[in-house]
Amino acid sequence: MTTSAPGFLLLHGWQNRRPADHWQHLLADELRGRGLAVRYPQLPSPDEPDLAAWEAAVRSEHAALGPGPVTVVCHSLSTLLWLRIQAGARPLAADRVALVSPPSPELIAGQDAVHAFVDGGGKDGVGVGDVDGVGDGDGPDADAGAPDALLFDGRLLATGAVGDSVVVAGDDDPWLPLGLGDTWRGRLDGRQVVVRGGGHLTPDSGFGAWPAMTAWALGQRGEVALG
Repeated sequence: MTTSAPGFLLLHGWQNRRPADHWQHLLADELRGRGLAVRYPQLPSPDEPDLAAWEAAVRSEHAALGPGPVTVVCHSLSTLLWLRIQAGARPLAADRVALVSPPSPELIAGQDAVHAFVDGGGKDGVGVGDVDGVGDGDGPDADAGAPDALLFDGRLLATGAVGDSVVVAGDDDPWLPLGLGDTWRGRLDGRQVVVRGGGHLTPDSGFGAWPAMTAWALGQRGEVALG
């Protein structure tokens, strides 16, 4: 009996045009160099992302990987997109999931360009975009509305991840002013890993090459690869 080859789905965030020095781009290159199937799409209109368009792109890219085991690696806004998809009526299958730098839903709710990623809805849903690469600035305004709690209730990561799941963030991420634990504990299933001085985990904060994430993607458990 033939086993289907593993596939990898890498999803970027808000304002990210997949710069060549970003860890996700380098990870995609490494995996492809090993002959593995990788989908690392440029999601449409990254400056003004449309929730439905991003979800449609993710579903199309996921389907293109075929029936084998899938590892999903999301950064920033796309972490919320993934959660929203998984909260809906048609969650996507994934064997391993890494959510990197998941932003505070409360902060995203206050951003005009992306607040739809955390607004109501839920049944067919999509998630929030990443604040990755261009345009991070000094961080978001703290004034925000209330996101739909049903999208972030602690069950959603496990909905599609039947294997190793990790949630990784810097301890000084401007998009997580209350920290990873206070923002996401109780909302997400999965091992939480805090990176000291990691910022938003972009090239600007030294994540460029990220050997630990590469090791995780290639099969090491989160507690081994990421601490």
